[in-house]
Amino acid sequence: MDIVDTFGHYVEQFSETSPARARWLLRKGWEVQKLRQKATTDKKLIPADRYLAALMMDTMIAPLKDPKNSAIVSIFTPCEMLQEVGLNPYNVEGFSCYLAASHTERSCIQQAENSGLSETLCSYHKTFIGAAEKGLLPKPKCIVYTNLVCDANLVTFRRLAELFDVPCFAIDVPMQQNEENVAYVAGQLRDLAVYLENQTGRKININKLKERVARTRQTMRNYEAFQRKRADKYIPADLVSPLYAGMTGNILLGTKEEHRYTQMLLHDVEKAPAAKGKRIYWMHTIPYWSAAVAQQLRFQEDAQIVGCELAHNYPPDLEFDPEHPFEAMAKRMVYHSLNGSISRRIEAGICHAKTAKADGAVWFAHWGCKHTLGGAQLAKKRFEEAGIPLLILDGDGCDRSHGGEGQTATRLGAFLEMLGGTEFE
Repeated sequence: MDIVDTFGHYVEQFSETSPARARWLLRKGWEVQKLRQKATTDKKLIPADRYLAALMMDTMIAPLKDPKNSAIVSIFTPCEMLQEVGLNPYNVEGFSCYLAASHTERSCIQQAENSGLSETLCSYHKTFIGAAEKGLLPKPKCIVYTNLVCDANLVTFRRLAELFDVPCFAIDVPMQQNEENVAYVAGQLRDLAVYLENQTGRKININKLKERVARTRQTMRNYEAFQRKRADKYIPADLVSPLYAGMTGNILLGTKEEHRYTQMLLHDVEKAPAAKGKRIYWMHTIPYWSAAVAQQLRFQEDAQIVGCELAHNYPPDLEFDPEHPFEAMAKRMVYHSLNGSISRRIEAGICHAKTAKADGAVWFAHWGCKHTLGGAQLAKKRFEEAGIPLLILDGDGCDRSHGGEGQTATRLGAFLEMLGGTEFE
């Protein structure tokens, strides 16, 4: 049993008998890993991605250290107002990834299913709910979520609000893209401002909020500029940095730290060597734990991931005015690429894949994500009509017991060979 297995074993064991002890061990383990990262983060990564790994770890540790100043959020919740009142984002998908990396997700998923949740519910959500029910996760100040994209949100956050006995604020985002719906969501965000002020006793300074939203806009522009520049460059890629970029590029939008990350990207890409190997654009989450995927795409010069949908949530021509911050945040939600029909998501994916000069794309059909599973065949047709071969790869991004490693290795290897690269074992 290696050190991670041992750590996960003790966290699971203590969560059955002493949840407070298990929480302490989880926090201390992640703090030790943060220190270890400084010395062990793979030097193949560009400096920006090494900085990102540390930033992501800080984001995960913060709710464990200071849960009373944290709010559980869904991944696409605009967090600029939470930042203004000093609340840390306590994110379901991000936390579940880290619990899985700590080898504790299986017992959490089993706990959630034993308490009545369906096997077909997203494993990220079941992991978080199970961990909360076991007492492994601390009680937050409050909850803020949206129905945007994921139907599991409608189950998860209400259940968590009841479990923790904390106030919960839901943002309803209509599916149609028009100014009427932007105004409707902006009205809810104004109500959210009042809610957050009441929960924390802190006032939101409208001028500082405008500054945050302006920083959000510049951060998004920086990332798009990086993606255009990397199209002709080779950037060594692992399997977690694209996920970190997708996570922080949502819940940390508006922060100086996320803005700095994108500035570092623009600096690093200028020094990168010329592009080499086959370039893969990844749609949906990445099974970072998969040895089969790692063998063929992690730090490989013959083939590498050059973009992930989770870090490209908006049409490239989306504009919003920071002088009207509520409307600006609302527009990001209404015009989100995954909001509305599956065709909008597919077309955005094609656009971003072309920007990155991808040779092919992978549509990861994550078990439990109905939106992704239902759109897979249409996506394959549309991508290939646009000249981008697409592989539909079935699996689970969080639950490593889902299996299928042999099939993943065979199908991904055959796809990469078909694109014309080196023969993959």
